[in-house]
Amino acid sequence: MSDPTPATVDAELGTIEYADVGSGDPVLFVHGSPGGSDQGELMTRFLVAAGRRVIAPSRPGYLGTALTDANSTPAAQAELHLALLDALGIDRVAVMCWSGGGPSTYLLASGHPERVSAIAALAAVSGPFTFKGGLEDRLLSGRLGPWLVDEMAKHSGRSLVKSTLAEEGDLGTAELKELVEQVWDDPTKRSFVLELSATVAGRKVGLDNDHRQFPELPDLGLAAVSAPVLLVHGTADADVPPAHSDHALAALPEAELLSVDGGTHLAAWTDPTSDAVQARIADALSAG
Repeated sequence: MSDPTPATVDAELGTIEYADVGSGDPVLFVHGSPGGSDQGELMTRFLVAAGRRVIAPSRPGYLGTALTDANSTPAAQAELHLALLDALGIDRVAVMCWSGGGPSTYLLASGHPERVSAIAALAAVSGPFTFKGGLEDRLLSGRLGPWLVDEMAKHSGRSLVKSTLAEEGDLGTAELKELVEQVWDDPTKRSFVLELSATVAGRKVGLDNDHRQFPELPDLGLAAVSAPVLLVHGTADADVPPAHSDHALAALPEAELLSVDGGTHLAAWTDPTSDAVQARIADALSAG
């Protein structure tokens, strides 16, 4: 199957929306905060191009996966991931997660080790986490968010790229300018950033739930994860501190850290070394 149009399956914990793209060995992609199945389709295009099938669900509260009392916690979301795999007849899967997709990914792998062959955790939350918030986040998550992003993408794309990269990285003026130029001059990276903005705008219900859940995260069972894990983190990440990957590296039984010097929260897609980073991710997901 290679249709990015979302489909749904019904599970005990609620209806799950997901995209199913590409063909080959399956990879489950767990999106960030905010996000959705569309973000998964965007962030994994390099895997589809490399011959992998990607299943990208929307976590509860995002797009077509409704948030309920029963599925609000990361532990329940891990069970939703499992239910989706069962519905699709997938016994064992590699998992790639980004940012706020970390908690449910680790809980899936620790609770059901026989189902997860390998993990690539990109700037992933690995323990209690408090969002930094701010005016920009409130504007994007509100009802006007999608309209604002669409207008900026149409009429001020370069400014949207700059504001996105500035928000995602702790970069100096010269470093930010250089990265913006590099991304803007690369059609693939430019398109990625412009499309990404549409996958985070207006996602208030799911984001509010993540804001409630993440500061009080329970033990994610990192020590019980048997799958090999590639951790990828930019040293200039302004959203999820690199300490989250350092913590995971120390706790996971089999893990490797790929630290991207000067990389932002989007290092795997926008850094000058992103092609090499993506190749490492693809190799890691073929392990196990």
